[in-house]
Amino acid sequence: MTGASNLAAQSCARIGAGLVNVLSTKHNANLYKSILPPHIIVRDNMNWFDERITARLYGSGGLGTDINFTKNIPTILDADALQKNILGHLNEHYILTPHDGEFRRLFPTIDLSNRKVAAREAAQQSGAYIVLKGAKTIIAAPNDAHIVTNDHASPYLASAGTGDVLAGMITGLCAQGMPPFYAACAAVWIHGEAGKRIGAGLVASDIPDKTPEILKSLS
Repeated sequence: MTGASNLAAQSCARIGAGLVNVLSTKHNANLYKSILPPHIIVRDNMNWFDERITARLYGSGGLGTDINFTKNIPTILDADALQKNILGHLNEHYILTPHDGEFRRLFPTIDLSNRKVAAREAAQQSGAYIVLKGAKTIIAAPNDAHIVTNDHASPYLASAGTGDVLAGMITGLCAQGMPPFYAACAAVWIHGEAGKRIGAGLVASDIPDKTPEILKSLS
């Protein structure tokens, strides 16, 4: 799933992360090097880690290695990283970004009929921040009553790969030092604004290129 990794990495860079690394197996590294832009570094070691890293993203494009739960830095778990075996290892450094189907697999005992209540319960149960994606995305904090419903979005965002873009955006904001809850809220809003500005015909790869325009209008 090289396309998903590409989308996540490019959106992470576009939203302001100073240096983005993509970790790959040796077998796939040359493929990633051929499709990713030169400002993104490809490393052919799935377990590479540098103490200067300020945020991590697992799952977009696959999960080629075990998640390292010993690093207390902001860590976003998306797509293939949203497996039940992560529960019990999470804390306030983690952000989970499930859509409804992934949420049901991860939290089968939580009723999704009220998505706001469900997101809060999942955050409290897991100890992590929850970004429950949908037409109205819910962002819930684990240790307090903070919960946000974002309705600043577009139906055109219901397109393959947009979730990978969002995961990369959250990672990029966390990498710059924004607290996880606020990084999630800001990324979800910017993602929605991109959907509104692009409109009909949107594909996921349009969003990273639209991000600088949005950031300039905010500043």
